[in-house]
Amino acid sequence: MEIASIIDHTILKSNCTSEDVERICDEAIRHGFKAVCIPPYFVKNASRLLEDHMIKVATVVGFPMGYSTIPAKVEEVKRAINDGADEIDAVVNICAIKEKDWAYVKNDIDSLTRASHLKGKIIKLIFEVELLTSEEINKLCEICNEIEVNFVKTSTGFSGTETDPKIIRILRSKLKPSIKIKASGGIRTLNAATAAVEAGADRIGCAASVSIVRTIHA
Repeated sequence: MEIASIIDHTILKSNCTSEDVERICDEAIRHGFKAVCIPPYFVKNASRLLEDHMIKVATVVGFPMGYSTIPAKVEEVKRAINDGADEIDAVVNICAIKEKDWAYVKNDIDSLTRASHLKGKIIKLIFEVELLTSEEINKLCEICNEIEVNFVKTSTGFSGTETDPKIIRILRSKLKPSIKIKASGGIRTLNAATAAVEAGADRIGCAASVSIVRTIHA
């Protein structure tokens, strides 16, 4: 597999600019990345820049904390899609998970998934696995299996921890084969990206994308 073809080239810094977004869109075109993942504010711009290319525009919802209300998250999804987003990376409500309010958590995930699927778009649910117990991860996987999300994503990348291939293998064992896994968080080298793929990741989210693909051709 060509690693570039499964990379979401990402920039989600709070101080990123239109010039940064233009740069990563250009890099995505040159290196053949699967998608760019950018703040909602820049979706219209990225969609325009990539309109003649096969590269997807992904953006984030409820990011990075996940505890926005369900109606607020749904409106974020709708606006992002209207602006041109193809894929939605949405953070689960970790506060509700810690309260064991599973009815709320299920409603949150179901509402986000419906809002995305009604428009024919991809939904990636961000777990932030390093903040969750094994029991919580298992329960989330059960809900995602029932609702049939498109992807489970390991992390926002803002927690400061590196992606552990072991958690990818755990997720793969708990999720339906039809649900894909996006590995995100601390993936800065070709070895880390390869380890994630070998563990079961279908997509890689990272900011070090160019450095990774250049390593292949060095």
